[in-house]
Amino acid sequence: MNDDTIAAISTPLGEGGIGIVRLSGRDAVSIVEKLFSSPKNKKLSESESHKLIHGFIKNPSTNTTIDEVLVTVMKAPKTYTKEDVVEINCHGGILPLREVLELVLRSGARPAEPGEFTKRAFLNGRIDLSQAEAVIDLIRAKTDESRRVAVEQLSGGLSEKITSLRDRIASICAHIEAYIDFPEEEIEPASLESILNEIQDIKNGLSILSNSFEEGRFFREGFKIAIVGRPNVGKSSLLNALLNRDRAIVTETPGTTRDLLEEYLNVKGLPVRIMDTAGIRETHEMAEREGVMRSLKAIDDADLIIGIIDGTTPLNNEDMVVLEKIKDKKNIIAINKSDLPPHPSLPLKGGGSGWGFENCLKQYSQNVLMISAKTGEGLDTLKDKILDVSLIKSQKLVGATLSEDSYREVRSPFDESEGVIVTNIRHKVAIDNGITALNNVSAALRSLLPLEIVAMEMRDALDRLGEIVGSVTTEDILNRIFSEFCIGK
Repeated sequence: MNDDTIAAISTPLGEGGIGIVRLSGRDAVSIVEKLFSSPKNKKLSESESHKLIHGFIKNPSTNTTIDEVLVTVMKAPKTYTKEDVVEINCHGGILPLREVLELVLRSGARPAEPGEFTKRAFLNGRIDLSQAEAVIDLIRAKTDESRRVAVEQLSGGLSEKITSLRDRIASICAHIEAYIDFPEEEIEPASLESILNEIQDIKNGLSILSNSFEEGRFFREGFKIAIVGRPNVGKSSLLNALLNRDRAIVTETPGTTRDLLEEYLNVKGLPVRIMDTAGIRETHEMAEREGVMRSLKAIDDADLIIGIIDGTTPLNNEDMVVLEKIKDKKNIIAINKSDLPPHPSLPLKGGGSGWGFENCLKQYSQNVLMISAKTGEGLDTLKDKILDVSLIKSQKLVGATLSEDSYREVRSPFDESEGVIVTNIRHKVAIDNGITALNNVSAALRSLLPLEIVAMEMRDALDRLGEIVGSVTTEDILNRIFSEFCIGK
């Protein structure tokens, strides 16, 4: 356990109704007591835990009042870090918060590192490592579904599942090592078959968790969508329409967008990272050429491409370049400007069609629809299609149109994984490595290799899963995880 006391501002800097300076550590109460003055002469060290006390923070060297505050003393071990914690509730301005923090630091605390409060909660055994990582997921959640998944992991859903599987592996490992201690005995065929069946069942459970990552990561990172097309087809207008605000500059001049614009969008519970890209075309202008290169990279990185076509003009070479780029990716083709008279080659709303425009597009995508970024026509259909495409592998909902309520019913919980979803690539890698180790165990048992090799692989599987909950970890892993946190959490 750390002996030093840390402090940080735990609320966003700026003007607000309230701001909090948080301390954690052995000397948290005594440090604040040097600065705190109560009108009723209450002592923080004598106060009841988890109660607010009104008073003032004063500079002891000048006896000047810095702020009127409410102080909460929370005594170990029933705190976030399992250490003594003090929270000073100040008025939410930059100046009083900074002055209070400076006084606290001058009185014996040190500045907290990013995520150090949560790191102490982990090191002191209040939460495991996967729960600690869920804290940052909860802070960054962009939709109700993202929040629900993070809360589920923070409450220990993944930890319990992993711990249960580790316990089963440990039981098999103890069984194997018992035979090592008595080399004159051999594993009977019936017992060997039972062990192999148990290992296979454990692998099946791990595989379900691993397979949930493809959809689960969307809730953590966002489903990445790139809007692409030639200049002036309405990419920026579509971004603005989906966001319901003017995020991107829209002009009649081709090439206005020179860089990637990225925003988060809530599509019926699915957090979407949507990118507006520069128009793809041949250009000799340096800034625009760099924008085109970034657009092409966005196509490679995105989970879904929305290719925009101008429905009022015939397809040209620039359109065909875009279509060729996206045809082998998961994509939707949106024919924009449905509020204007269509080009004669466009399929008519009444069912007729021109010289093959529709068939041409279907060569590049099975998801072709008409929209108007100006009026909003077709945007709900586009959102439903985004959901359909994102759910193809797990729910087989291609072509379905989901309301928000029915989406939640289908999506939550994941029946196969019993509501436990893997959202973190670190967890998936550890699970996959655990499966590999168990495959090695099965192969070694079937090949009648020495049981010492079997036990070694079993312990490797235990260690791999232990990396998820933090029972097996390194300082490097901890530093990498907690460096993503904000200071004060």
